[in-house]
Amino acid sequence: MAAFIFFVTMFTLMASTTPRADAAETSAAAVVIRVDQSGKGDYKKIQDAIDAVPSNNKQPFFILVKPGIYNEKIIVPEDKPFITVSGSKTNSTVITRNDSGNIIESATFTVLASNFVGQYITIKNTFRYHGIQAVALRVSGDKVVFLGCKILGYQDTLLDENGRHYFRGCYIEGAVDFICGNAASLFERCHLHTLSEEFSAITAQQRGSLTEETGFIFLGCKITGERTAILGRPWGSYSRVIFVLTYMSNVILPRGWDDWGDATKQSTVFYREYKCYGPGANTSKRVEWSQKLTAEEAKIFLTKNMISGKSWIRSTLKHVKKVSTAISNNSTGHS
Repeated sequence: MAAFIFFVTMFTLMASTTPRADAAETSAAAVVIRVDQSGKGDYKKIQDAIDAVPSNNKQPFFILVKPGIYNEKIIVPEDKPFITVSGSKTNSTVITRNDSGNIIESATFTVLASNFVGQYITIKNTFRYHGIQAVALRVSGDKVVFLGCKILGYQDTLLDENGRHYFRGCYIEGAVDFICGNAASLFERCHLHTLSEEFSAITAQQRGSLTEETGFIFLGCKITGERTAILGRPWGSYSRVIFVLTYMSNVILPRGWDDWGDATKQSTVFYREYKCYGPGANTSKRVEWSQKLTAEEAKIFLTKNMISGKSWIRSTLKHVKKVSTAISNNSTGHS
């Protein structure tokens, strides 16, 4: 209980003390850059479009990516905030690589900048071998949003490394620790699909101390997959993961969680579930060091407050929708 009280206190403090996110900058009109492999846009490569954004920009840039398979390794640098990379249909706008061996360098798509939005794109790392790291998406910037994206890989698919992040309506697929890192992230209405061949852990959250304001929250999600899987195991000693109102298929093993061979972590991790449903959601045989939340305890996880959502998510989504609508209504400029 003490751990839960500390968790709520820290996230509430974040929500109340974080200022509204750069309202003046994000309210400015966006510069639209079109990427089209056929040559009918401003650039043929996504990375070239990102490179064209000036360093330390204050004005939003909206990079519209035409359908196609882009065999690129993308990096959004730390000094280029306020960028949106958007496809029109998730399945037809694919960014793919086949890289492995290093959890940082193997990433197909890396976001180091703050106030980044990715929407309606597929990000893929096609390397598939048990025991070898092969990241599809690495997110290390603050106030980052992904909407309606597919993130596909095998081991360490999503390195959710640092910062506050919001994933909505995304499909995330992998086998080993495929959502990992030490960010403070909310996954809302996402579909998590495990590709278990030998051992499958959905999460490996890396929180290393009580003072770190991090954790993964899954709200209204769906879990499916092949063979069997667990909900998570601790990469860090104070790993923190919560599943709320989530459908769990019979792929989830009855024990639910694993201590990664270190029993000392059983007393420090924060693994919780609340009103999850489906054949894999039966908690009667869960490990004794995981718990169910009460209705009162679960309240904070039913909102975006734990990642200071009111200060940046709503304004971000509103701005992206406005720009997307304007582009759609004025699409005659490019064929």
